[in-house]
Amino acid sequence: MSHIKIPQDRIGAIIGPQGSVKKMIEERSTATLNIDSENGTVEVIAGDDPVGGMRATDVIQAIGRGFNPDKTYIFFDDDLMMLEVIDLSQTASTSKELLRLKGRIIGKGGKTREIIESLIGIKMSVYGKTVSAIGHPDQILIVRTAMDMLIGGATHGAVYSFLEKKKQDLMRSQLDSY
Repeated sequence: MSHIKIPQDRIGAIIGPQGSVKKMIEERSTATLNIDSENGTVEVIAGDDPVGGMRATDVIQAIGRGFNPDKTYIFFDDDLMMLEVIDLSQTASTSKELLRLKGRIIGKGGKTREIIESLIGIKMSVYGKTVSAIGHPDQILIVRTAMDMLIGGATHGAVYSFLEKKKQDLMRSQLDSY
């Protein structure tokens, strides 16, 4: 059993229209979800499948970090999928600085985020004071480095070049594993 704190405005996304998201998570994980919309906590009680309970926790945390529920069900299909949450408030000392960092990560019209997602094959969400990514461990490592570069002030061009190179490395390692 685990308890997850979720931002108040994301509780509805976990429940879904007519409870459809909650029902889907419970069916796919065999876990039971007790949602307290008053204080924003979700209790996950593992069912017959303890791994399913852990995956349900990942799905709930991802939805809580701003992901569309449809993008989180991949946790049930791929055991290697993981969620990485980067807390920008650790770096940004003011709300203005936080906004600037989020803007650098999202890019003009969402361009930077799109480029990162398409080159590395991950899903990203920028929500509140966090940037989150869903991907395999090798992809998450790359995204983590790219975020550190952007947060550290590297030019977008340098980050894109880094990502292009890493995309080639990922493709090579996938070919080598066949």
